[in-house]
Amino acid sequence: MGQHDGALNASATPILAGMQRIYVWDLGVRLFHWVLVAAVAISAITGFLLGRTALAWHLLAGEAVVLLLGWRLIWGWLGGGAARFASFAFPPAAVAGYATDLLTRGTRRHLGHNPLGAMMVFALLAVLAAIVTTGTLTLGGLLKQGPLKAWLSYATGQSTLRLHDLLAILLLVMIGFHLAGVAFESWRERENLVGAMLTGRKRAAGGAIPAPARAHGTLAIGIAIVLAAVGAGAIVRLAARPGRGVPPATLDPMFAEQCGACHLPFPPSLAPASTWAAITADLPHHFGADASLSPDQAAHLSAWLTANAADHWDTLPAHVLRTPAPGSRRITDTPGWQRRHRAIPAATFARPPIYRRSDCAACHADAATGLFAPQNIAIPPPG
Repeated sequence: MGQHDGALNASATPILAGMQRIYVWDLGVRLFHWVLVAAVAISAITGFLLGRTALAWHLLAGEAVVLLLGWRLIWGWLGGGAARFASFAFPPAAVAGYATDLLTRGTRRHLGHNPLGAMMVFALLAVLAAIVTTGTLTLGGLLKQGPLKAWLSYATGQSTLRLHDLLAILLLVMIGFHLAGVAFESWRERENLVGAMLTGRKRAAGGAIPAPARAHGTLAIGIAIVLAAVGAGAIVRLAARPGRGVPPATLDPMFAEQCGACHLPFPPSLAPASTWAAITADLPHHFGADASLSPDQAAHLSAWLTANAADHWDTLPAHVLRTPAPGSRRITDTPGWQRRHRAIPAATFARPPIYRRSDCAACHADAATGLFAPQNIAIPPPG
């Protein structure tokens, strides 16, 4: 990505045939473009089509977008000619004039981005930045993951999720306009612009070819590595902080011993205080079994369960499950549980190795924590 890979500036020249081919899009721009295409495609597929269980891939694609945006900012400052933001930062009057000329008497050819294309580039970068920002806020507030989980509430995560989805739809619409513009300009200029973004070469404009601005590839890569290392360290430290409204992972020893002897000791954040009070008040008739305890033990468990019930926590499961089912003490009868599992056939819960709806750990690797992260969901095959 040195001087000879630098792109020409965006000076306008007439459309001519039989020109020599010269570098316009340097390696830094081309790699950014195509890796971004792949990252956005994975994000869209996992976000719109594959659902919650594909969250790990969605997050990986989002992290790639963050790194790519950081690189493009650096390369827009230190890259070769047409890679630099200064080469296509057209004023609004130039964009309006170009659009008017395009509709009336035609326009002159630009080796780099034309004014409308430049406006789309900046808009796409801005929307992508907004998408990864709202995604990070959603991750921290809704799922209590990521670097911001210590400060964000569930309500904040819900709000930013809606905005995140709207921005994602806007991005797809913008990509559609971008592809239409590329197709139109390829036809108008009689040049394959997709091929140009693969090879970096476009037809020269004839006459003297201006020298490309020098690209500082080594400096740009060095800055990118340093910023990525510093950012990764900060993210790891922030992500290690306890999430806001997340219950402690340690269970009461008596609860773990008495309840864990027969089944998964369900984290108390999975049911409201009223449900736990009803359960501990009728231990001799505990879902068809006698789970009687001494009065002191029952009182201890009742106090601990109600103090740590879903009413007091801010996690996604606590919000989903805090509304009890009328006439039932079962977590699996609550409206929230039913809603989250309605797409799973009833036969799935009856077959091995699941056997029953209450065996959360059969499908949720982190069931004991009470967080139920989407990327930890895996329905086991029969057997």
